[in-house]
Amino acid sequence: MRRIALLLLGAGACFAEPAGAQGFETLRVATGLDRPVYLTAAPDDYFRVFVVEQHTGEIRILRRPGFELEATPFLTVAGVSTGNEQGLLGLAFHPDYATNGFFYVYYTDPDIRIVRYEVSADPDVADPGSATPVLGFVHPQSNHNAGWIGFGPDGYLYVSSGDGGNGDDTGAGHTAGTGNAQDVTDNLLGKILRIDVDGDDFPADAARNYAIPPDNPFVGAAGDDEIWVYGLRNPWRVSFDQLTGDLYIGDVGQNRCEELDVQPATSAGGENYGWRLREGVIQTPTSGIGGPAPPGAVEPIFDYPHFPTLEACSDPGEGFVGFAITGGFVYRGPVAALDGRYFFADYSTGRLWSLRWDGSDPSGFDGTNYTELTDHTGDPEFTPDAGTIANVSAFGEDRDLNLYVLDLDDGEVFYIPEPSAAWQLPLAVAATLLLGRRRLQS
Repeated sequence: MRRIALLLLGAGACFAEPAGAQGFETLRVATGLDRPVYLTAAPDDYFRVFVVEQHTGEIRILRRPGFELEATPFLTVAGVSTGNEQGLLGLAFHPDYATNGFFYVYYTDPDIRIVRYEVSADPDVADPGSATPVLGFVHPQSNHNAGWIGFGPDGYLYVSSGDGGNGDDTGAGHTAGTGNAQDVTDNLLGKILRIDVDGDDFPADAARNYAIPPDNPFVGAAGDDEIWVYGLRNPWRVSFDQLTGDLYIGDVGQNRCEELDVQPATSAGGENYGWRLREGVIQTPTSGIGGPAPPGAVEPIFDYPHFPTLEACSDPGEGFVGFAITGGFVYRGPVAALDGRYFFADYSTGRLWSLRWDGSDPSGFDGTNYTELTDHTGDPEFTPDAGTIANVSAFGEDRDLNLYVLDLDDGEVFYIPEPSAAWQLPLAVAATLLLGRRRLQS
């Protein structure tokens, strides 16, 4: 196999010999990006990762393994609004991208837009004229835009939406008495949606190019058929466990608690995560807003307070405080010691943490349903070789399931590989090429 990998050097690849050390390290692999908010890779693409820049509306390519930044953006999305929390926020590649070239973006204009694009004949450049609207809805204020989109193990596209902004899910554009997040009738805000982008149930509507999965929880009921779960405030970053299919939701809190919700892969959908009545495991403290958990509502598996002196949340212990959770990923990459740990951060404090969901039943969730909660801040293995992990806007994965951390304000990308991974990459690619599978590479 090593001889096969060396043959690939003639195609322009250049790879290092394996490092002698075991374990892992954290490397800064990119600087100078403009407000990076997401990183992902296309299916079967082991040579590139794509970085979303929030306010430029650009998608940039970092080419592996050297992480050269392509000068020409993969795509610049036109018409993106650029308020502080607005912009180009999400990116997802179709599972059949290698054959159909489709990918999807989530942006504000200032309303929410999910739009499909197609790659051009040049694999490093998308066709800006291929924009096809998929789904859009009104967003009343400039904050709480959420912004994650991703394909689930079932092939459907999942979309996270915020509650519409403002405080307490109230004001213009918010459902009186309940807020948007608790309103499941003609209201897609404060939810995670689930749609089928390979169908079209609305052929007469050029702005709606998707179908409703027949097993969505509100199909045939008095609710929006697109809704998968509801009762969320601002689920900024969400992910599927690549091994189990469990869904992890980092929901940004208001004044007291940041929360992490988990939906097991066996779920049929329809969970209510409690906002605006609930913030973390407590009643929202605003008078006239908070209340008991709705019947059947699901509590988070973990929450943490904004200040350690607050008598609120489930008090995970000293050091676990912050102001804005950044959801991450369950690690399934090459470092065995990290396998199964869910990595996440707090944007405001820059602290980097991980835990393991204990697998308990959602009916018993109470904010303490985790094990091995660990603060990695200051850990030498998570201290990068250059720069500082600070304002963590997102995590990312490549096709080898290596983990990335994005710093919004400093425009940096950090990478957590196994030291020997640099030479293992071409071996995997060589084996795949021998099997005749198509790769996207230039």
